[in-house]
Amino acid sequence: MGIISIRKIGTSKRSQIISCIEKAVLEKTLKKGDKLPSINSIRNQFSVSRDTILNAYGELKTRGVVQSIVGKGYYLIKEEVDTSHKIFLLFDEFNAFKQDLYNGFVSCLPPGVEVDIFFHHFSYEVFRSTIVNNAGNYSYYVIMPANFQNTGLVVSCLPQEKVYILDQRQNDLKFFSGVYQDFERGIVECLEKLKHRFAHYSRLVLVFDPTKQPAALLKGVQSFCLKNDVSLQVLESNKNIHLQKGFAYMTLEDVSLLRIIKQMKSKEMDLIDDIGIVAYNDTLLKEVVIDGITVISTNFEEMGKKLAKMLLKNSKERIESSINLIKRKSI
Repeated sequence: MGIISIRKIGTSKRSQIISCIEKAVLEKTLKKGDKLPSINSIRNQFSVSRDTILNAYGELKTRGVVQSIVGKGYYLIKEEVDTSHKIFLLFDEFNAFKQDLYNGFVSCLPPGVEVDIFFHHFSYEVFRSTIVNNAGNYSYYVIMPANFQNTGLVVSCLPQEKVYILDQRQNDLKFFSGVYQDFERGIVECLEKLKHRFAHYSRLVLVFDPTKQPAALLKGVQSFCLKNDVSLQVLESNKNIHLQKGFAYMTLEDVSLLRIIKQMKSKEMDLIDDIGIVAYNDTLLKEVVIDGITVISTNFEEMGKKLAKMLLKNSKERIESSINLIKRKSI
């Protein structure tokens, strides 16, 4: 007897097909690695349209229960069938505040939702291939595009209603739902709150890697400095940092911050009196090191929670995550 049995009345044929597969898995009639009944066999036996069968198998595929192999058919790849949704999560890189974002995101997801996390490490080819190779395998796609150009061409292989954009939002992605930061405006507003402190320093040195950091962030710093007559120097590598007394330093990565602190100690410089430091994206390290580092940051845990709630409601919104200044004793 086959594992598929479809009645002419009652629930939809699509739902019946899914239920039959789930029942077969629970009863051990269908095991991991087994091939599912072919589309043609179900269509011929029960007079079910090909589209109905494809939709049923497609849902099982997005839940991560089955896998399709071109030219061969559909196979069971997981015996846990209680997964309601399977989410594709693509980050740029792993660091402390991405961990906060991830924790906030998964903390709001109910049981039965699985999350697979990937990293593109600022490689466009990895970004492209990771998305293309996983198209059709997930219920939802959460994508952090970093500062790549023409990302819309890549993301267009996914259904727009299933895509959520995180953090940066380029022009070709502005119609997608998600949670984003307005880097330019947020930076200007935060630096304005510190402008009286910058008056103590003759120059602001920004350590900015254009291959990783948002261009809008640099634009915001430049706008603030121009408006307030603050001398600005931009370093594209933290290896070029050479501390000088009377300068304030703004760093966007933890490794740059640690290089600055190491040099400060080796040169016996004092915070505030000799140099000032402003960091970006708050972490526990920045809260405790040398009595605390002033930071400009969004709340990444809250960003993750907002995103999860949007996804669960299938909400089609574009929500801005505020960027805030946390004053400590480093400037």
